[in-house]
Amino acid sequence: MRQIVLDTETTGLEPEQGHRIIEIGCVELLNRRPTGNNYHQYLQPDREIDAGAREVHGIDPAFLADKPRFADIARELTDYLRGAELIIHNAPFDTAFLNAELRLLGAEWGAIEDLCSVLDTLVLARRLHPGQRNSLDALCKRYGIDNSQRTRHGALLDAEILADVYLAMTGGQAALSLGDGDEPSAAAAAAPRRVVEGARGRLRVLRADAAECAAHAEYVALLDDSAGEPCLWHAIDADGS
Repeated sequence: MRQIVLDTETTGLEPEQGHRIIEIGCVELLNRRPTGNNYHQYLQPDREIDAGAREVHGIDPAFLADKPRFADIARELTDYLRGAELIIHNAPFDTAFLNAELRLLGAEWGAIEDLCSVLDTLVLARRLHPGQRNSLDALCKRYGIDNSQRTRHGALLDAEILADVYLAMTGGQAALSLGDGDEPSAAAAAAPRRVVEGARGRLRVLRADAAECAAHAEYVALLDDSAGEPCLWHAIDADGS
């Protein structure tokens, strides 16, 4: 499963008012593992940047003067994104800007949804944490993600942080492989092992109550949505394990 965590910075809030993308940051995940095959580009917008937007991201128009325009990088960007699932926080904002840029190139470019599926982590967070703050900073605090470098918004940094948040929200990064041939780390091999001798008493089994079963079913549904297919919990639940 190939996923691209994406963020943009823009000249303002409304593409309908002619605002443009000035930075794109993407982090690639393959089977929930960061690959390092990321994409980052600053862009010349050919227009002024709103004062409010500059306060958010701190990008100086003079810095963008020699950067490529969206048309210059559109082909490499769409080739990079094609076929992936886009993971975006508040996806309608970023997809609206991407689609506005594609429309300026011509109808034959289509829409970003023609290239990719889109998962909105803000919608996911609101389902997991109803009634709570679900900004990226709030989610970092909730899941213990270090965002100390985020003094201003930046597309690549925010995409990197969102990748960590997404993995935490959907069960953690699949970094522990249990396949044949895996060797334990030196620390694990050297760790002392506690051996319990003697007969053990009968273990008490605590069954989940109705509320816990409902919460489990809701979380499994979220995993299905994020993966795009039924997860292994269905098989486990079916055999009662």
